[in-house]
Amino acid sequence: MVDTLSAENVHAIFKAYDVRGLVPEQLDENLARAVGAAYVAVTGAAKVVVGHDMRPSSPGMAGAFAEGATAAGADVVLIGLASTDQLYFASGHLGLPGAMFTASHNPAQYNGIKMCRTHAQPIGLDTGLAEIRDLVVAGHAPSSPTPGTLTEHDVLEAYAAHLLSLAPVVGRRLKVVVDAGNGMAGLTAPAVFERLGTDAVELVPMYFELDGSFPNHEANPIDEENLRDLQARVLAEGADIGLAFDGDADRCFLVDERGQAVSPSTLTALIAARELAKEPGSTVIHNLITSRAVPEIVTELGGTPVRTRVGHSFIKATMAETDAIFGGEHSGHFYFRDFWRADSGMLAALHALAALAETDQPLSALMAQYERYPLSGEVNSTVDDTAAVLARLEEEYGSREGVTLDHLDGLSVSHADWAFNVRPSNTEPLLRLNAEGRDEATMAAIRDEVLGLIRGGGA
Repeated sequence: MVDTLSAENVHAIFKAYDVRGLVPEQLDENLARAVGAAYVAVTGAAKVVVGHDMRPSSPGMAGAFAEGATAAGADVVLIGLASTDQLYFASGHLGLPGAMFTASHNPAQYNGIKMCRTHAQPIGLDTGLAEIRDLVVAGHAPSSPTPGTLTEHDVLEAYAAHLLSLAPVVGRRLKVVVDAGNGMAGLTAPAVFERLGTDAVELVPMYFELDGSFPNHEANPIDEENLRDLQARVLAEGADIGLAFDGDADRCFLVDERGQAVSPSTLTALIAARELAKEPGSTVIHNLITSRAVPEIVTELGGTPVRTRVGHSFIKATMAETDAIFGGEHSGHFYFRDFWRADSGMLAALHALAALAETDQPLSALMAQYERYPLSGEVNSTVDDTAAVLARLEEEYGSREGVTLDHLDGLSVSHADWAFNVRPSNTEPLLRLNAEGRDEATMAAIRDEVLGLIRGGGA
């Protein structure tokens, strides 16, 4: 059996933003215990809040982490079953650093740990995660002559109340289908929707049973296949809107009344408009593969758009630097200054519901004003030498008239009629393409042309 505390294994599962691996081959309670002690040593935390998702291994690993943390002298507050944004809420609400046991949208055999400092400030490799990793590898678990205490604290009702204070839903009654994917939205959605009341919302639940084996479909709504059940149910119910959450419920995707998926870029633009109405002239963050419609709309509404690399650590750091009111990513992550700059799928969903309740329009018509350019979605290609392919693309497009290039994250190529970004995966020999065009034919043409170059064909 693999030694989970070996240097090779520890380095393999400590990723850029979190810890993620197979259970029990790569991640087990021994490792979780060691991480708990190292986390306290690196952060200097006197008190820590810990939550976990519905995966079978999560309660035991959260408990082991707590054992390591208390042995190192920190008090631990256990919030039990929680979504990741519920853990971020607890971190901000209680003023404590925290750890969340979840593998998000990954399949059932995985688990992981997301860690943050007080007020949900992220911990990544360059902000403490590497030091935690190195302490675990060294095998010198810090201990205190005075162990910390364990207490339990239920924050679910306070979490639901806080979200509804930020995005109250007032207006016409909506019929809402929610696909929790057997993930943590099965816990958080009832708490939020019960507070809204049946006069505001008729809730149609799908797969609310907490089940880390994901018996119905993977809890990863960015994959269109995992939206099929929700799309069919929205049509069958004649619902106003469908909401799909990932496993730890920090991401949300929308389906309109026609059963069509709504681009996260479009939802980013809608929420940006709502936040700018509250605080005119504010800064809004968008990553570089969000549709160019987002910065256009933010500018038209008097806001300041700021472009970042892909990844929550970049978004959150830039939000802190610019005091941005909101940030959105193509992957369905939405970040709110009023939520400690953390991401919340449920808060994004409530903004969509609030906007829809205020109008007599169907969701498709409401969102149409924020949709300007057809998008390809992310298209992955396996390549042997990502650097060589990027160089080839730069040579091909750099000399074309009306084209601009930049290297903020991979290669971005912009033209008046189209744009695309190609960036390498951090963990696999993949190149990820996102393209858009002024119309469907233009988008398809540039997408196919770039894919031909990436995959070895001609342009």
